[in-house]
Amino acid sequence: MSEFMATRLFITGGTIDGFDCSDPGSPSLYESSRVPALLTRARLSGLIPFETIVFKDGRSITEEDREAILKKCRDCGEDKIIITHGTSTLTDTAKFLGRAKLPKTIVLLGAAVPAEERDSDALFNLGAAFAAVQFLRHGVYITMNGRAFPWQNVRKNIKTGMFEAETGE
Repeated sequence: MSEFMATRLFITGGTIDGFDCSDPGSPSLYESSRVPALLTRARLSGLIPFETIVFKDGRSITEEDREAILKKCRDCGEDKIIITHGTSTLTDTAKFLGRAKLPKTIVLLGAAVPAEERDSDALFNLGAAFAAVQFLRHGVYITMNGRAFPWQNVRKNIKTGMFEAETGE
């Protein structure tokens, strides 16, 4: 039995899945998520149940989408959840989920470069999320740029494109 059996992956789209971060509302470069291919490349295929909740640019995520994400998190049997998401609104969704105080460990991640492009950070960020979800306490976190941030202390620095602690930690 795999140690990942208590982990579920939810897909919502974003740059990781080829949505053009420079053109809000544009369609994905791909017809479906690239995340299952990342699972194969990371040798996790078949070990992690996954589901696409929405498939859109992160800037197009609505409150209804966040409600659907929360419902999926609440209703799934796993207590460890990883969510791929567009980075533009990653912190908004993390805060929405964090306020719900689910007794689960939820880790959100995105990518600055689409998964299929050269020099993408997608596989690294996905791997960091899988490592983090195994060791973090219940709560909501964002893993980006090699760090794990609690939902209430993270922001995306628009100038650098990097995620950082809000308190300057």
